[in-house]
Amino acid sequence: MKHFLLLILAFLLLVPAAADDDMAAWTCPEGYEGQTLSIFNWSTYIAEDTVPNFEAACSVTVNYDIYDSNEAMLARIRQGNPGYDLVVPSGGTVQRMAEEMLLIPIDMEMIPNVANVIEDFLAPAFDPENMYSLPYQWGTLGVGYRTDAFPDGISSWDDIWAHEGNVAWIDDRDSMFGIALTILGYDPNTTDSGEINEARDYLIEHGGNVVTVAADDGQVLLERGEVDVAVEYSGDISQILWDCECEDYAYVLPGGVGNVWFDNMAIPVDAPNPELAMVFMDYILDAKVGADLTNYIAYASPNQASIDSGYIDEEILNDPTVFPPADQLANLFVVIDKGAEAEQLINDAWDELLIFLGA
Repeated sequence: MKHFLLLILAFLLLVPAAADDDMAAWTCPEGYEGQTLSIFNWSTYIAEDTVPNFEAACSVTVNYDIYDSNEAMLARIRQGNPGYDLVVPSGGTVQRMAEEMLLIPIDMEMIPNVANVIEDFLAPAFDPENMYSLPYQWGTLGVGYRTDAFPDGISSWDDIWAHEGNVAWIDDRDSMFGIALTILGYDPNTTDSGEINEARDYLIEHGGNVVTVAADDGQVLLERGEVDVAVEYSGDISQILWDCECEDYAYVLPGGVGNVWFDNMAIPVDAPNPELAMVFMDYILDAKVGADLTNYIAYASPNQASIDSGYIDEEILNDPTVFPPADQLANLFVVIDKGAEAEQLINDAWDELLIFLGA
């Protein structure tokens, strides 16, 4: 965990240079014309022109499907890859998939733009040799809320537990349990069954105002006014903040307790076109392409060249919701793979929690 927090702190000290308009546009290698790439990614997690521009550059077709949780993606691949060439798992899920031999190795010679990645984002603990993954985007999981419902803001998770209006949690069991475990003073990645069950009971006790456990669309419920609070990923809340250009919403890491995560590009076993998947990885890691991605989806970039080029909008680069300051990162945890036995404990505890919540 310390490794991840140190690399983010190092990133926050970086200062972007002026944009270099002479940087060459990304060029697709020859020989892929007419081929098809199938991508399985999170929802609201790509710019509107990312895929069309890749299709045009390489004269290929891209099939693009979405999922709403690491667990949903993992379950799909475990059943047998239905034809995906690229998936975007979070760090702990990369480790789990590698251990289960659900990923194939990457050929770095096909991805020269790996040189653009912030150095400390390479060789992460979950994939120390980058054998199976390269970074896509990163961010935090905290709380989006309607400012009219909280005129004094939110300073702790107790403010959320005590709220008399509607609340949405997120269908991210590792993060929700990690929050509860942190509040209880335990390791957020504990494998102790007693501590996991205590966290379950804590969430049940404090879930009386939960009307839904959202599948990565809490920001939509927030916009509609169906909930006053949504536990959500930073970029999803940033997107509605930027779209509305208003002060109706805010994002916070209550009491400094939340989770920092890293999503990664990886190739699942039995991918029909792994070579084209690696070409797409190189494309995403291009300075301009990577900056356009961050500018559109409002998640933090791991791309040093995107930052140095000045292609990332200054307002986004200076937005603490997108790129949180160091003092907000001090108490955040990183979800790691806890092994099959602990995974089953958490899955069972989560199912029991959902039954009690009736959400």
